[in-house]
Amino acid sequence: MKCPIPIRSYRGDYRGDYRGDYWGHYLGQALLALVLCVAFGSGPAWSQAREITPDYQPPKVVYDFYLDDPQKMDAALYWIRSLVNPLQAAPYNMDPVLDMDIVVVIHGTEIVTVAKKNEEKYANAVSRMRYYADLGVDFHVCGLAAEDYDYQREDFQDFITLVPSAFTDLVHYQQQGYAVIKPEVFVRTQSIESMR
Repeated sequence: MKCPIPIRSYRGDYRGDYRGDYWGHYLGQALLALVLCVAFGSGPAWSQAREITPDYQPPKVVYDFYLDDPQKMDAALYWIRSLVNPLQAAPYNMDPVLDMDIVVVIHGTEIVTVAKKNEEKYANAVSRMRYYADLGVDFHVCGLAAEDYDYQREDFQDFITLVPSAFTDLVHYQQQGYAVIKPEVFVRTQSIESMR
C-alpha cells in the first residue's frame, strides 16, 4: 500500500553526507503523520463514543414471533421492553397506551405459552404479556397455528386476539406502515460478565 503522505526525496547519501535538515525533515514527517492520524480517525486514546438523542416519533410496530422453543418466549418479550422502556423515559416521555401502536403476532411454538392450560408452566411469560397488554400492546395468535395445536378461541388467555393467519396479519400491518421486528433469540452459553 502506498503511503498517503508525500515524502520529499533528497539527493545524496545521508549516511556520510550530513545535512542540517536531515533529522528535522524526518521528525517533521513523523509529526505530520501523527497529526493526520489523529485528525482522520484513530483519535487519541482518551476518546470515547458519543451519545445522541434522536428525534423519535411514536412507533408503529408489529413483532413477528416465530420461536423454535416456547422457553424462549421470556427472552423474546425483552424485545418489546427494549422498545417501550426507552420511549417511556425522558426525553421522550411517550405513553404506551396513547403514543405507541404495538402488535405481537404469535405463530411458532410459543403459542403454547398463551394457552390457559399452560399458564402455570409459563407464568412469568404470561404475567409479562398481560403487563404489556395493559399498556396497549395487542397480542395476536395465528388461527392456522392454533389449528395445528388443536386450540380453540376459548383455550387462549383473555388478552389474545385470534386472527385467520399470521402471514395475512403481518402483511396487513406492513401495508399500514408498521415496522416489522422479528426477534431472534439465541441460547447464551456465556455470562455477560465473562464476555466483557
